[in-house]
Amino acid sequence: MEVDQQTFIVGRTRLEPGQTLSPDLSTYEMLHALSTPWPCLSFDVIRDGLGEPRTSYPATMYAVAGTQADAARAKENSIMVLKISGLGRCARDESDSESDDEDEEGEPVLESASIPMTSTTNRIRAHQTPASDSSRAPTTLTATMTEAGTVLIHDITPHLASFDTPGFQLTPAHHKPLSTLRMHRAEGYAVDWSPLIATGKLATGDNSGAIYVTTRTSGEGWATDGRALVGHAGSVEELQWSPAERNVFASAGSDGTVRVWDVRSKSRTAALAVQASAGGADVNVLSWNAQTSHLLASGDDAGTWAVWDLRNWKPAAAAGTATSRPTPVASFAWSKEQITSIEWHPTDDSVVAVAAGDDTLTLWDLAVEMDEEEQRGGGGDEGVPPQLLFVHYLPGVKEAHWHPQIPGVVVGTGEAGFNVFKTISV
Repeated sequence: MEVDQQTFIVGRTRLEPGQTLSPDLSTYEMLHALSTPWPCLSFDVIRDGLGEPRTSYPATMYAVAGTQADAARAKENSIMVLKISGLGRCARDESDSESDDEDEEGEPVLESASIPMTSTTNRIRAHQTPASDSSRAPTTLTATMTEAGTVLIHDITPHLASFDTPGFQLTPAHHKPLSTLRMHRAEGYAVDWSPLIATGKLATGDNSGAIYVTTRTSGEGWATDGRALVGHAGSVEELQWSPAERNVFASAGSDGTVRVWDVRSKSRTAALAVQASAGGADVNVLSWNAQTSHLLASGDDAGTWAVWDLRNWKPAAAAGTATSRPTPVASFAWSKEQITSIEWHPTDDSVVAVAAGDDTLTLWDLAVEMDEEEQRGGGGDEGVPPQLLFVHYLPGVKEAHWHPQIPGVVVGTGEAGFNVFKTISV
């Protein structure tokens, strides 16, 4: 049977009746799809002790995810702690002398340890606290923002240990949260751990526009500052702590603004507030560049994502008021649907992964020079910007993260499950 190998660009190319899509495996170094009993539309990759950077195959990784079971079966929800092993590279042509049969594509193994939940997980994020004894594993905490409006903090260190410790048995006590936070009066989606506070510091935001900061106290307690940070005229969609300043974080909201906060401020208002969406669309996602901390990326409901130089932002004339829209360093309106996830590469400050509601997970390199038209959102041939490195098709993609220890590996989750891949482009 003859196969038509024309390039399919999601949103630009129309499928004809009877046509189906398949990936061009020559463009991937690794590609695997894995499914779970229920969709896990929020997850986080967990750092491990297997070494970094590592490039050998088959690869192993760990993650944590929250499920979205059908409303009628909400009691089947859980937090899933995952170990994925046997991630082999894509098979190459026999003429490739560098190919190693033991490394080539096989069936990966997905192991899970579940924590029962009675509510859908809206967002989940992991944080690791270094062990006082270097011979022990770090403590891995998770913060789960639930559909019920509560925030649950769990210690999943035992669940991770259960994968690799012979004879280890999880008990019901291991599934109990360290703390249940009930300060929010509305459902929420925004949650982030500070990367600079080892013991644990958490910012959470809800659909009423309230943001709270919770800090781990001495011992095993958790204390939430009851004075909410309020400024968004709508829901708080995303929170991101600064990678360089321990008291600073950014928020994105349905009012189309991005705000920067200093938790030491007595005014409880944002230090900076700008209109980050040209048409006032919801700003859904943020990512703070870990290598170049004055760069912040955002994505909105109109399908536009942009990069901002925070050095160009000016303090608001009135506390917490967005009075201007600064010019972004770069802006792209290539996607046809809302931006659902955005994340800078952990070690390359010019590479970005962007997920969108048009079923695309795209990789971009901003180091490619742009002319004036491209900076206004235009593109090259067929309207494709030259900064666009790769388009991966993942139906219903909601979240994507780079693996921090396996260079170039991206993990995405959507309605049909997880994809783990590495392209030849990054």
